[in-house]
Order: sequence, then C-alpha cells, then structure tokens
Amino acid sequence: MTTTPPVTLTDRARAYTRNWTAWAGTTLHRLGVHPDALTVAGLVVVALASVFVARGQFPLAGVILVLGLPLDALDGATARAMGRKDTFGGVLDSTLDRYADAFIFGGLSYYFAVQGRFEMMLLALAALIGSFVVSYVRARAGEAGLSVKIGLFDRFVRVIIIVLILFVPILLELGVLALAIGTNITGLQRLWYVYRNTQN
Repeated sequence: MTTTPPVTLTDRARAYTRNWTAWAGTTLHRLGVHPDALTVAGLVVVALASVFVARGQFPLAGVILVLGLPLDALDGATARAMGRKDTFGGVLDSTLDRYADAFIFGGLSYYFAVQGRFEMMLLALAALIGSFVVSYVRARAGEAGLSVKIGLFDRFVRVIIIVLILFVPILLELGVLALAIGTNITGLQRLWYVYRNTQN
C-alpha cells in the first residue's frame, strides 16, 4: 500500500523562497562558490552558535543561527545552478545536518548540566535522539523507495522552535520538552508509516 506524501511546512517554505534561492544559487555559482563550501560553512556557524548556547548566551546564539540559516538553502540552490550530477553533496548535507543537531542539543545539555538541571539535560538528549530517529527513518525508507515526510517535527519545525526558545529564553524548558516528545513521536509515526507501506 502506498500513499501520496503530505505537503509539509518545509515544502511550503521551499516553494515560497524558490525564486530567491534560485537567483542566489546562480549568483554564487557565477562567483565560483562551491556548494560543499556553503554546507561546511553552515556547520561552522551552528558550531559557533552552540558554544554560546552552552554558555547560556541564548539571544546571541539565536542571532548567529538566523544569520547562518540561508546557507542551509543556498548549498542546494548552488548545486542545481552548477548542474551537479553526483550524489555526494546530498550525503554531505545530510551528514553535517546530524552534526549540527548534535552541536545544538549538546550545547543545551551542557548548559543544563552546569546548572544542575539534570532532568532538563536528559530531555535535551532525548530531543537529540528523536531528531536522529526522524532523519534516520526517512533515509532508510528512501532506500526502500518510500518518501516519508509525515509528522510535525521535521528539521524545519525543529529549527523554528530552537530559534524561538533562544530568542525567548522564558520558553526554553517548554521548548526542550516539546522537542523531546515531538521528535520521538514523529520518529515513531514515520516508522509506523514505513511498516504500513511495506507490508504485502
């Protein structure tokens, strides 16, 4: 049994910004910028932001993340502009996205540990685990020919929540709790979706 994948917030955001990212990608390609360099630069920005997260300097971390967000879209746009045919760029992007998740949630875990808030540290780690599961199930399902986009807490939504709690620290604990629960629910939703659509 197969069903049409739902249109996600990520899909809508990409459709809304497609013209701008296409123009920016073409411009960067003409300037000789390689898409892999943008991917790596995006990870460096997240790593820097995670240092300030660990130090509890949340608004500054939020500013750095927001300034780096365009890199996450421009690497793919630049790759399309250059007519890239190999699959390494996609693998690199997905891999570094996992490192980015680890940096941010690792920074949060460190912050809570230093504060003696070990219950919140565990929730941050649970959010990290859930984020990995969401992405892993999608990747493995793709190998089986399934496009799995169901569940609310995809990467786009996770980034929105993270940026929100960094700019509004009063929501920090609530946001981490939501991420811990939501990512794992989404991961299990995707696993169940794969089960239903791979049974004869």
